[in-house]
Amino acid sequence: MSNTDPSSEQYGGQQYDQPHGGEPNRGQPYGGQPNSAQPMYAPPAYGPVYGQPGAPYTYGYPVAPRTNPLAIVSFVSAFVMSIAAVITGHIALSQIKRTGEGGRGFALAGLIIGYAGIGIAVVFFVIWLILFLTIMGHAYTTGQLSS
Repeated sequence: MSNTDPSSEQYGGQQYDQPHGGEPNRGQPYGGQPNSAQPMYAPPAYGPVYGQPGAPYTYGYPVAPRTNPLAIVSFVSAFVMSIAAVITGHIALSQIKRTGEGGRGFALAGLIIGYAGIGIAVVFFVIWLILFLTIMGHAYTTGQLSS
């Protein structure tokens, strides 16, 4: 054993206040030596970079399936044009079943809202038609409307 500080033996034989070679620090930043053969501070070795060829396979999160674009179109168009939502929703559901894509919830929501919109439009049209025919019939029978 050498006659050095016992803490230097514990940590690889180098003292922290002196650069490589045991010479005292002569004003060099971070205790390094100019043009030394070995860098004072090397980046830590963490192993291979994942994603590089030859790197081990990582067990991360599985990739989510792609969302079917027609399912999104069905959902968005359900608030504007119900018939388009129903048509694109049915097409999206058949594509999702065939390809395994995501977006089944969007397609179903588009179908449900689309059919509800069509139902409301039909009820509104029937009520309007009944009122129109009632008013026209009343006007015809009272003589306010002549043919």
